[in-house]
Amino acid sequence: MELYLQNTPVNSELQHEITQFLYHEAYLLDHHMYQEWYDLLTDDIIYRMPLRVTTERRDGSNIVDDMTYFEETKKSLETRVKRLYTRSAWVEDPRTRQRHYITNIMVSPGANSDEYNVRSYFHFKRNRASEHQIEEIIGEREDIIRKVDGQWKIAARTIIPDQAVLTVMNLSMFL
Repeated sequence: MELYLQNTPVNSELQHEITQFLYHEAYLLDHHMYQEWYDLLTDDIIYRMPLRVTTERRDGSNIVDDMTYFEETKKSLETRVKRLYTRSAWVEDPRTRQRHYITNIMVSPGANSDEYNVRSYFHFKRNRASEHQIEEIIGEREDIIRKVDGQWKIAARTIIPDQAVLTVMNLSMFL
């Protein structure tokens, strides 16, 4: 999903509101408040991360849109979130320490009057227990943010990693 960001600026109040929404989302994830994060998603969300490959410049895009690390729906995300609250969530035992840094937030009107295309950069860092290794993923997110019953919700998210080879132990995190 390549979002088209129009040159039509949104007003500063709306920019601030959506920026604060994304910061709040990062806070929920960093504090392992996964059910509260899940509640920020629309029922029709598509949450995906296509592959990045290394190609020659002349070969076009280095994003392989039809191959993904994951492509999830609200139902599959619900399963993942519920599992994190069980004893069998070994990937989070001991609990990871994580940070989501969100920057360069650009907002433009979306296809519908209640939707906005939002592009942001992210830097995710995580470590566990006494390990000295810090895992990280850096990249860009393309979101569709929708107002539902007066609340902002994430209707679509495409996560585009900068790395062609991910150096994390697993993809259990939410980006």
